Amino acid sequence: MHPERQKISGSSPYEATIGFSRALRVGERVFVSGTGPVWPDDTVPPDAELQTRRCFEIIRTALREAGTDLGDVTRTRMFITDPAHAPAVGAVHGELFAAIRPAATMVVVAGLLDERWVVEVEAEAILGSGAGSGAGSGSGSD
Repeated sequence: MHPERQKISGSSPYEATIGFSRALRVGERVFVSGTGPVWPDDTVPPDAELQTRRCFEIIRTALREAGTDLGDVTRTRMFITDPAHAPAVGAVHGELFAAIRPAATMVVVAGLLDERWVVEVEAEAILGSGAGSGAGSGSGSD
């Protein structure tokens, strides 16, 4: 028997044309698609920190709809268009995930779908794997 698939929609205009969901929950796993920093009025400020915060706001909304939150995130992927953005993007990630410490990747890419974006973020979570289950306790080995 296959686990049920819960499709979670967002506000991206690309969902229908490309054929994807903002997030997909399969059993206890949640996969959040690449998330660009778009505000409801379709604006995008040029600041990498603000863009990263917006990406994680959208991701958090999708995770909550799937029945989880940032505490259950097990992997993140950050795509940036310039290595100069790494400190700002990394600082936001560190602020949100210092205790959670998911597996994380940051990659410099030639460009993103919207030329205004300097960052795009993906996330994966496993329900029940975070807060209250020993995550972030600092007891793991490095």
